[in-house]
Amino acid sequence: MKKRLKINGIIIFCATVIVAFFPKVFFRSNGSGKILEEYIEIMGFSLILLGQIIRVSARGYKAEHSREGQVLIQGGPYQVVRNPMYLGIFLIGLGVVLAVFKLWVAVIFIMIFVIRYILLMYGEEKKLRSAFPDAYRQYCQKVPRILPKLSTLINLDISEYLPIKLSWLKKEIGSILALLFFTLLVGSWEDISREGIAAYLRNGIWLFFTFVLFIIFVILLSKRTDNENEAGANKS
Repeated sequence: MKKRLKINGIIIFCATVIVAFFPKVFFRSNGSGKILEEYIEIMGFSLILLGQIIRVSARGYKAEHSREGQVLIQGGPYQVVRNPMYLGIFLIGLGVVLAVFKLWVAVIFIMIFVIRYILLMYGEEKKLRSAFPDAYRQYCQKVPRILPKLSTLINLDISEYLPIKLSWLKKEIGSILALLFFTLLVGSWEDISREGIAAYLRNGIWLFFTFVLFIIFVILLSKRTDNENEAGANKS
């Protein structure tokens, strides 16, 4: 884990330095086509929130069901994709890129993500095959690596493949808010330099209401998760 964090830190540091030296090359300009850019920005923040939900769900579900690596997890978000946390990270990263940078930067991000995380996935899969040879082989035949099947999402209730608890969210809420408002700050920098901090506050209002809707959705989803757990407990 420490090695992974160091490598990710180096990649982020190098990317930050390059962007800092050539901001006009990477950052989106609020010039012509502003309406389209605003739609792309909204899509970016939506992907960030969706990615956060998936990541929180996957991390929380794994923490409660892994039994310190003694059990192969196949429920919750892991019944839709084998690597839901990486899917969440991908959506968060892509969302940040769409909210702040020019569209072609998304292509670079996807390439770097594939190179970086595919290697990690193969390494983790090798360990799982060794620990659960038959079970993991059957699991791989049923569940895709990172992109879910549309048929699976349609046939299952959302609380089945995206369970979430408020206790899981509480651990992540600080980092989620920090990422959202930092992304908004960077994305609004041109407006701030032209109109002052009022531009940031104005943009922050719609982000605040978007986040409120996000919290409401999470609360409703957590209640459905609790109901599913209670129903399962009564059946057993």
